[in-house]
Amino acid sequence: MTDFPVVTPPDSRAAAAARRRQDTLTKPRGALGRLEDLSVWVSSCQSSCPPKQFERARVVVFAGDHGVARTGVSAYPPEVTAQMVANIDAGGAAINVLAEVAGATVRVVDVAVDCAAPLSEAIGAHKVRRSSGNIAIEDALNGAEAVAAVEAGRRIADEEVDAGADLLIAGDMGIGNTTAATILIAALTDTEPVAVVGRGTGIDDAGWARKTAAVRDGLYRARRLRSDPIGLLRTCGGADLAAMAGFCAQAAVRRTPLLLDGVVVSAAALVADRMAPGARSWWQAGHRSTEPAHTLALAQLGLEPIVDLGLRLGEGTGAAVALPLVRAAVAVLATMATFDGAGVSGKTTD
Repeated sequence: MTDFPVVTPPDSRAAAAARRRQDTLTKPRGALGRLEDLSVWVSSCQSSCPPKQFERARVVVFAGDHGVARTGVSAYPPEVTAQMVANIDAGGAAINVLAEVAGATVRVVDVAVDCAAPLSEAIGAHKVRRSSGNIAIEDALNGAEAVAAVEAGRRIADEEVDAGADLLIAGDMGIGNTTAATILIAALTDTEPVAVVGRGTGIDDAGWARKTAAVRDGLYRARRLRSDPIGLLRTCGGADLAAMAGFCAQAAVRRTPLLLDGVVVSAAALVADRMAPGARSWWQAGHRSTEPAHTLALAQLGLEPIVDLGLRLGEGTGAAVALPLVRAAVAVLATMATFDGAGVSGKTTD
């Protein structure tokens, strides 16, 4: 099962009501810039004006290894993925710190970490396989695994929404995952490897050359599958990216707003929007990373990043940094005084 139901767009009447309310608040029209746009988006997602402050924002970090990481495309060895899963679970990673500041909680899931056994039964409940294949020379997954990974992401989204999540953030953890993400974005934006390959975890020139070669070889096989989302994920994505795609698509199906993170999550989102057309209307781009492929992906999705701070960590960190701004947008629309209520004179007419 990989078919998604038709995505219902956010509520246009609530959006219109939010815009009207913004114009009654004690400020010049449009003076709060992007915060006003974000408040309208939240109102439309909640079908409510004024919107409600988020009570259970939830970050889900999808972890998986990639065979291509053993070819020198990353500055870090593959075993770091499993180590960082433990670090996130223990609360010691950047995403844990930033999520706490933003009023969100964190869950990490092992979709394809290359370890003998998951860190815990809960973390490994949706595991598809140990590592994805080396996409420079072979498919990342077989067909059944690709479907299973997408379905895992769907189930995780359902679990979170059913548990009360009212805003979701997708994050990633996996050495080599930017190589897979870059191939997906290059294939879906018809871009050459040298224009999309970035430095990832901080590779040197030799590492960049190896990564570019891997992207070139993977892209050769992927380009013929542009119209086949599952085929793309099978060929050059991986179990973690496939699960992220299912998660992002299902969040939209469940009418739950979602903040995208960096290049890896945005690559998965590009595929998700093809599996569930219109899903992008339920998403905002938390940030723009330094990876050139990320800018291409956001342009393709028609999303403007909330922040642009030169981040390139992943884990959901960029989206977590953006969350307080989304909360601020909600607070302004929900609690700021109106001209009439505060007894403040409005703009004089010419």
